[in-house]
Amino acid sequence: MIGRVNSPTAFLTCALASCVTLVGCTGTADQSSDGLPDSLRTTSLDDGQALQVRGTVDRVVDGDTAIVNIGRDRVRVRLLGIDTPESVKPDSPVECFGPEASARAQQLLPEGAKVRLQTDPGHEREDDFGRLLAYIWASGGPSVNERLLSEGFATVFVNDRGRPFSQARQFRAVESAARSQRLGLWGSCPTGRR
Repeated sequence: MIGRVNSPTAFLTCALASCVTLVGCTGTADQSSDGLPDSLRTTSLDDGQALQVRGTVDRVVDGDTAIVNIGRDRVRVRLLGIDTPESVKPDSPVECFGPEASARAQQLLPEGAKVRLQTDPGHEREDDFGRLLAYIWASGGPSVNERLLSEGFATVFVNDRGRPFSQARQFRAVESAARSQRLGLWGSCPTGRR
């Protein structure tokens, strides 16, 4: 049964979800170098509305970046609000707890896992590298972003200081609890950071 759409925002969200879920959108190239596919970049929502899409994990790049198949597009996704120690950045050393953060992200986002992604209301949808900035859920409970923070695999990262993401206060409290318990990098790295 097809439901009735009562607002332009709901219509756009439903239209995008149908495009992405049922038939996919244009393009088959790996979006990791080309930025967001047009289907995600040009979808306009009212201010304060988050874009929500479903996808399948292709692979985890490192602790805070994954490639997700959304329809026929491969989209590079940067986990919004967190930063993990570097483990694969070209011309950079592997940082303390980087491999562990990557391994934990791979456990939480195994290849082929069905995921739900959501952008943050009122925040940029794309970072300077063309990655989708999103919260990711692979199962019930907290987002993968928050789980990595709570287990000490990540620190809070505010991409746009002028407009912090809506979960910033909650994420800072989660990070503080992990730090006080010396979980993960907080108990393993010399400065509590990388």
